This record gives sequence, structure tokens and C-alpha cells, in this order.
Amino acid sequence: MTYPTVRDWLFSVKTFAAAMLALYLALYFELPRPYWAMATVYIVSNPFVGATRSKALYRALGTALGAFAAIVLVPPFVEMPYVFSVIVALWTGTLLFFAISDRTARSYVFMLAGYTMPLIALPTVTDPTTIFDVAITRTEEITLGIVCASVVGSVILPSRLAPTLIERADTWFRDAAFYGRETLSGHLAGTAISACRQRLAITVNGLEFLLSQLSYDHTHPEILARAESLRGRMQLFLPMMSALADPLVALLRLNSRPEGLDALLADAAKWFDSPLPMRVSEMQDEAGDPAAEALRARVAALQPSREALGRWEGAVLSNALWRLGQVIDVWQDCRTLRALIACEEGTWLPRYRHWRLGGTERFFDRGMMLISCLVPVSAIVVASALWISSGWHDGAGAVSLAAVACSFFAALDEPAPMVFRFFAATCASVVFAGLYLFVVLPHVHDFELLVIMFAGPFILIGTLIPRPAFNMVTMLVAVNTATFISIQSAYEADFLVFLNSNLAGVAGLLFAFLWTRATRPFGAELAARRLLRSSWYDVAMSASSAPLDNQRNLASRMLDRLMQLLPRLGASDEHRHPSIESFRDLRIALNALDLRRSRRRLSGEVPDAIDRVLAGVSAYYQRCASASTREPAPQALLDTIDDAFGRIASHNVAPSPATPAPGSTAAGEARRAHASQRWLRDTLHALVGMRLSLFPNNAGQAPHSATEAKA
Repeated sequence: MTYPTVRDWLFSVKTFAAAMLALYLALYFELPRPYWAMATVYIVSNPFVGATRSKALYRALGTALGAFAAIVLVPPFVEMPYVFSVIVALWTGTLLFFAISDRTARSYVFMLAGYTMPLIALPTVTDPTTIFDVAITRTEEITLGIVCASVVGSVILPSRLAPTLIERADTWFRDAAFYGRETLSGHLAGTAISACRQRLAITVNGLEFLLSQLSYDHTHPEILARAESLRGRMQLFLPMMSALADPLVALLRLNSRPEGLDALLADAAKWFDSPLPMRVSEMQDEAGDPAAEALRARVAALQPSREALGRWEGAVLSNALWRLGQVIDVWQDCRTLRALIACEEGTWLPRYRHWRLGGTERFFDRGMMLISCLVPVSAIVVASALWISSGWHDGAGAVSLAAVACSFFAALDEPAPMVFRFFAATCASVVFAGLYLFVVLPHVHDFELLVIMFAGPFILIGTLIPRPAFNMVTMLVAVNTATFISIQSAYEADFLVFLNSNLAGVAGLLFAFLWTRATRPFGAELAARRLLRSSWYDVAMSASSAPLDNQRNLASRMLDRLMQLLPRLGASDEHRHPSIESFRDLRIALNALDLRRSRRRLSGEVPDAIDRVLAGVSAYYQRCASASTREPAPQALLDTIDDAFGRIASHNVAPSPATPAPGSTAAGEARRAHASQRWLRDTLHALVGMRLSLFPNNAGQAPHSATEAKA
């Protein structure tokens, strides 16, 4: 068991102090529900001041928006309860859709506005004349809690988010070093490697939300930009290492590794494991990172000759060295950016540059998002119908908490278990609140004694809130206990009223669990299948002849989808694991984009050969997407790729014209020949990568056309 740290105790004491301050002020200003101010403190508080500020701001905006909607919608529809329940459900579902569509901290505005409206509106339908007063006071109580949490968190020993960013980055570096070392050693499959891939993707995905809170931490804009660049290169590392693995395995099967390659890979692995620098000056001189520059020089020394590129072994070696050079550049950028963020000084010139960098598009499965939002919509409608037909006076609380629970966890693949934890935490809160209300509070006669009675349990629970494993449960216990006690300026306790009102919330959460379990019996498997199918459509589009509006955004969308897919795939030691295959799908799409780009620069029969390859790839992935299953790549596609490889290889080794073209100088002709040679080499790299990805079992077999040419 890990005991609370000093930081956990500090956070808990600060949160409790802010909660007591909010409760005192709410009682002083005679707000009707002062306990909401106390509960709000526990909702918005975070160990880090930037996260607290962002959540506080967004909760204030969301509460105001939800309260405004309640004021506008209750009076016109209060006489039509069933119609009003549908309106409430559609409001919650629509705002929830907006929340799921935003992965930043800003999403809290939409989610909160979605379920705040029923929290305010439903209890007032029996007396609609009070809607304005209820909405205003609810906003005041929550705003008071927000202000207290923000002020206390900012003034008393504030904790910044930037060190947390470094901690998470260092965790990623440890996993990435292990993954890179295993890949360079030829280990591509295994439970540990598969689990490492999952952790790397989860870390990168989590940083997106964290970075959205950094701006509220008084972080310099330049540091924010560097943090975004660091996350982008972290995201590139996994597919790059996977792309490097295929040619390395092919060289091993061909038994054609040149002398010095194994030593180069071993030294690169040692570099991955080297200690991370604390300052840029520790890892760079005027020429750059000496270790990285030495590795690049050795990569350049092993490059095959132009004649060797015409053979399969030489083309595979060139592809491996090209990929290794990219990995070195990205790893150096990551190390440099980490040092710049840690010391908040220094300059950075990126080593890795590519025309595809800069895409901003993200992938959203709109179908799954719609299903996720329809569940709370239908839950509100059905729960409201049961409430209306039963005539239960406190049934509004059941509908409201059902809306909250269904909205909280709508974005999860399997929300039912989390809704059940919500239900269990609420049941515990009812018990705790009952003990306080009927056993402890009768002996409390002033606010000071109330603080003493609250201090022990609330501070102890607060130490567990910063821990991810306990965050949701302990936060709910603190919030619900404060709410269910319903502290007022004078002690009032009626057991039947307490039981009836709080059982309504418990009943609503139990209904939310059963409804979620019934309407969303599927889990991560369905989400993973949909992601795979969508990725196949994008690969088919990448290889098609259809015009593409923005290749950068297409590549960005495919990479983002892959990062969403990896955590949904279980760890396995299979060589044909879906995560490995998904990396290959991404590489095939990117190689197709490279071929589409390079074919315009080539002449003769080469563009037609490339077109046949692209058409075959597009047709194959279109069939996979239509059938919703991965089919074996056809032999005809392998023959088409081999034919294109042979034609390009023959052009690559053909001698350049002895005389320049009419009207051009010798220097201009030399530049043109060099550019043509570079485009031919890049095309060979794309074809080699595509063949290795589509037919990994044929990596040790040279293309037929190349074999015939060699003979």
C-alpha cells in the first residue's frame, strides 16, 4: 500500500480550507443552499493550480449556460411534462455531443451546461415561478465555491502543471527507450512490447488534455508551443520505430546485413538509454548533439551505392538507414524539447522536418459519438416518464442524477462499470451523510465545532482524490456527502425527508446503470473494429486517384486514429497482432501519398507502373473495408509492386546522359539529374516500405523483376 504523499496531504488540507471558507461565506450571505458552495470546491479542486483555474472557469460558464436554458425553457413547457422531458433530453444530448467533440479542458463547459439544466429545471416544474430565483442562487452558490477554490489554490503553495508535464514525459521516455531498444534488437512481438505500445499511446493521448490546461498556469507561450511540438514528435516515434522494424527484419532474413550495421544499431539503442539532459548545453555544442551527429555520420557511411539500389538487398538497406535517420532526428528533437521545457530557456531548431508535418485534423467516430449521446437522451426520457406516471414528488432528483451519471461516462467504451461505481459511491455518501446529520450535527452549536467535526473524514478522503485510481469515487463521496447533509444556518433534520430525497438519487443512479448496461452492451471491441474499418477507407482513399484537399490533415487524422486504437487492443505476443497490422496500414497510406507525390516528377513508363500499384492498393483496402475484415493481400498486387520496383530500379541504375539538354547549362543539368535521382530513390523507399508492409512474409524474397534483372 502506498501512503499519501506530502503533496496529497497539502492538497487535501487546502481543499478542505477552501470548502470551509465557501460554506462560511454562503451561510454568512444566507444563500438558500450553502452546501452547494462547499460541494463545488471539491468538484473543481485539482492538485495543480492551472487545472483548478481552467475547471473553475469552465464550470462557471457551464453553470451560467445551463441556468439560462432552464430559465428560458421551463415557463413555456411546464404544462406539457412529456414534451418538456424530451426537450431536456435533447438539450443534454446535444451539449454532450459538443463535449465529446472537444478533447480539451473546454469540453467541461458543454457537459456541465448539458446536465446543469435538468438539475435546475426539473425540481422546479411543480412550482415554475421559482425557476429564476433557483437558477440565480444556484449560480451564486457555485460561483462562490469556484472563487474560493481558485483563490486558495493560487495563493497557498500553488503547484504548477509544468513539472507534471516533465514527469509524464520522462515516463514516456522510459517506455520509448525500451520499445526502441527491443525494435533495434529485432524483437517486434511479445506481451511486454505490446503493453509498452499501449502505454506510449495512452501517455501521448493524455498529454493533449494536459496541454490544454497549461495556459491557465501562467506558462509562457513559447513553452506551450514547445510542449505541443514535443507531443507531436512523441506521437511520431511509435510509427517510425515500427516502420524501421520491417526493413531490419528483411535484412535479417536476407542474411545481407553489411558490416557495421549491428554495431550502429547497438549504439543507437545505448543512446536511447542514455540519461536525459537537464539543460540543452549538456547535450549540444555548436554542431548539435555530438552523439546524434556521430550516429548520422555512420548512417551516411553505410549508404549503398547507386548500383546497389537496383537490387532488393540494397534497396531494403537504404530504406532501413533512411528510417533510422528519421528516428535519430525525432529522438534528438524529443530530448532537446524536454530539456528546453524543463529549464524554460534555450533555443531549438528542429532536426526532423517533413512536408506532412503541421496537420491539425483529429479523428472522431461520429457514429459512436451519436450512440453515446442517445443513451443519456433516452435515459432522461424514460426516467421522466416513470417519474411523471408515478407521481413521486422527489422523482426529479432521480432523473437529474441519471442524467449526470450517463453524461459523465458517455465517452467511455464501457460506461456501465463506472456508472455502477458512481452508484456505490453515492450509497456510501448517503450513509455518511445520515451519520453526520442524525448523530454528529445535533451536538454541533457553532461553525468552529462544525469545521472540527468535518476535518478528519474530509481531509482523509481528500488525500485520495489526487490518485487516478481513487479520484472519481473519493470526489463523489466528498461532494455527495456535503450535498446530502444539506447544511443550513439552523439545524433541521427529518429522517423521512432525508430518506425520501436521497433515495431518489440512489434510485436514479441504479436506473442509469441498468439502462446503460442494456443499451450499451458492446465495449471496446466494437470501437476497435470501427476504427480499423475507417482506417482502411482512408488507406484506400490515400492510394486512389481522387484529389485530396489536404494531405497533411489526412496524415494527421490517420495518426490520431491509430493512437486511439492502440489502447483498445489487448496486449499480446502475436506477430500478426492488430496493433502491428495497424502500423502497417498507416505506413501503406503514407507510402501511397509519397508515391502520388513523386510520380509527377518521374517520366517514361514509371508513372504508369506506380498508378497500377496505387490502384491495386486502393482496390484491396476498399474490399477489406466493405467486408469489415482484413483479407489476405492478393498475389497480383505483389506482382504489380515487383514490376514497378524493377522498372524504377532499372531507371535508377541507368547512366545519366553524357550531354546536357539543349538550352541548359552543365550545372543545371547536374542539378536536374541529382533531383531526378533523389525522386527515384524516394520512390524506391516508398515501394519497399509498401511491399514489406503488405507482404511481411515475403520480406526475405527479392522481387521477381529484380531477380531477373540481376540474372
